[in-house]
Amino acid sequence: MQGSEGRLTPTGVALRAVIVGLTLVTGYIHSTLGGPLFSLNAFGYAVAAIAMIVPLGIAIRYRGVVRLGLVAYAATAIVGWALMGPRYPTAYLAKADELLLIAVLAVDFLRADGNPVSYVKVVASDALAFVGLRPAAAGSRA
Repeated sequence: MQGSEGRLTPTGVALRAVIVGLTLVTGYIHSTLGGPLFSLNAFGYAVAAIAMIVPLGIAIRYRGVVRLGLVAYAATAIVGWALMGPRYPTAYLAKADELLLIAVLAVDFLRADGNPVSYVKVVASDALAFVGLRPAAAGSRA
């Protein structure tokens, strides 16, 4: 699997810090809004922030999956708000934060993991090999 996760560069550290910071900011905003949906959203952002920095082997190996998942999570929050969310200043701040988060995640993904299509193919092959449906791919880390 392509990637530079094994060798953290100053750029990689800075991007990761920005990602974690933006993730925690939007999580905090959601935590202040009350209600189970916002609380769960805040919890999801906190878990994603931790997943971006936890030094466990599987988290390091599949950090690209975390990046893609966080992009999807933020995009889902934006779409949900666009469809039914309240229009007040804090909401616009949270959406701006999430849009910036998606942009930084895209830069970090391309830097660390390369082509998203190739990455997803390798991860899917790893997953199929893990459940015994396919031998491990030549380019996988399995």
